[in-house]
Amino acid sequence: MDSERKPVRVVIVDDDQLVRMALRLVLEGEPDLTVVAEAADGDSALAVVAERRPDVVLMDVRMPGRDGLSTTRELLTRPSPPRVLMLTTFDSDDLVLGALRAGALGFVLKDTPPAKIVEAVRTVAEGNPALSPVATARVIAAATSGTRGSSREAARERLSTLTERELDTARAIADGLGNPEIAERLHISVATVKAHTGNLFAKLAVENRVQIALVVRDAEG
Repeated sequence: MDSERKPVRVVIVDDDQLVRMALRLVLEGEPDLTVVAEAADGDSALAVVAERRPDVVLMDVRMPGRDGLSTTRELLTRPSPPRVLMLTTFDSDDLVLGALRAGALGFVLKDTPPAKIVEAVRTVAEGNPALSPVATARVIAAATSGTRGSSREAARERLSTLTERELDTARAIADGLGNPEIAERLHISVATVKAHTGNLFAKLAVENRVQIALVVRDAEG
């Protein structure tokens, strides 16, 4: 880590105090991460985030009162929102899918090894998606099985605005490839991949790579 770089500021949102304590211990053990606040429900999370202005919110999906999905949607409508990383279990796929559509950058399972949670927080802080591979397959299945009629047609219409190379890039993103892998697949430079990705953000009216992948899955699933 660059000694001049400020630590990533994290807010932990979970209704289980033991989970919050465990996550704090894991994250505070890293020199480049700092937990600036905790919250036990969605309403408290909104207030804490407004006050502390974190870089990343580690957000539980299921909570009493305002759940993680509703809270994430509200956070991401605000100016300069934090990056949101969802905490989930297998039985909350639908909520996670909704959060990803709303703009959350990823999700990890609650039984993910601590080192992987730390890695996911760092990845999301940099603006990149962090998706648990096993759970991703379930979310993709949920997305494609729920795509019918007008939703599929709407997604296909959005993709129709893309050039052939932009569409290839979007499909590679949907396959979970990073920029170097996309460059290798398409035989283009990383700089060109970044340019295509920027065009995808504008043309598809999305904010991150996860949302690009969901449009592709909706259209082609």
